Amino acid sequence: MKQAIIDLGTNTFHLLIVEKSGSTYSTLFRESQPARIGQAGINQGFITEEGIGRALGVLTFFRQVLDQYGVALSQVIATGTSAIRAASNQREFIDRVRQETGIQIQVISGEQEAEYIYKGVRAAGALDNTTSLVVDIGGGSVEFILGNQSRIFWKQSFEIGGQRLREKFMTTDPIRSGSINRLYDYFQEQLVPLANAIHQYQPTVLVGSSGSFDTLVDMWCMHEQGHLPDPDQNTFMLPIAEFYRAYELLITRNHTERMQIPGMIELRVDMIVVAVCLIDYVLKTYGISQIITSTYSLKEGVLASIDG
Repeated sequence: MKQAIIDLGTNTFHLLIVEKSGSTYSTLFRESQPARIGQAGINQGFITEEGIGRALGVLTFFRQVLDQYGVALSQVIATGTSAIRAASNQREFIDRVRQETGIQIQVISGEQEAEYIYKGVRAAGALDNTTSLVVDIGGGSVEFILGNQSRIFWKQSFEIGGQRLREKFMTTDPIRSGSINRLYDYFQEQLVPLANAIHQYQPTVLVGSSGSFDTLVDMWCMHEQGHLPDPDQNTFMLPIAEFYRAYELLITRNHTERMQIPGMIELRVDMIVVAVCLIDYVLKTYGISQIITSTYSLKEGVLASIDG
């Protein structure tokens, strides 16, 4: 049986098609495409006409791929996250997508999103018996989950995703040190519930879920080995020193210069600046000195949930 998961993120749409045989899955197709539905409207709470147009372009392509692989629409789970969740024109967006592509979007809550991310990271093998802080930095929201391989202790979704932060704080490129300071003050103000939960559960490891963390691993592998990581490897231990090498490069260069960094991709080149600022804030504020990354995130978590 073939199953498809579409994750409609604020910046990027992801399509995963798998075939189930017994209790195992084999991946038939996996691709991410920029849709940038949060651009220019995310902080105003709507999806612009241009954003809807980009979304329809990507989803029309995804529909062609689904047809090519013979995936029935009844076997497609399409999840809408932060930008769609918060949009005043959510209904119009969902209706237009259904009319033009046949794809039915289910809007999920931030709590549900955090749950799926945890399940995805766990399926990658990134968790053990120690308490970890799982972080998923999206374009619209950031999910923080405290847990280990057997359970979640605490989870919350915060509307402080990369697209929101870029539009609020990254008024110059490269970002100014004053903007970074304002960003960190904002994190301190917004993340009070996280600070309380960390005080209670005291995680020792930050587990980063896909997105910017994948790009940091790509940059590391290109720097150390001259080639991208093995696509079949789902988890990596990213040295703190390597994170800070990347952090310095990313906050001191402009768009064009960041694009020249081996391992960088167009999809991530701007949002990664505010993402590494958030990672730096979390590491320093909460005294965490170990980073593990997981290439699995929400869509793999949805898959794990179907499987029980």
